[in-house]
Amino acid sequence: MYQDPMDPPVHTSPPAHSTTTVERGSFCIARCACGWSGPARRSRDRARTDAEEHGSAPDR
Repeated sequence: MYQDPMDPPVHTSPPAHSTTTVERGSFCIARCACGWSGPARRSRDRARTDAEEHGSAPDR
């Protein structure tokens, strides 16, 4: 898309926290659309808890 150089720059908001879990062998890892990744866990429940905690943490 073309933008006229005289137009003010377009600012986009930071990505929303959209978390998911990914399995790697016997480990489960929580990941977020913002780039955050939690530690590898053997417990899927703990990985989901990591994701929930990240999503509810205030942005810094």
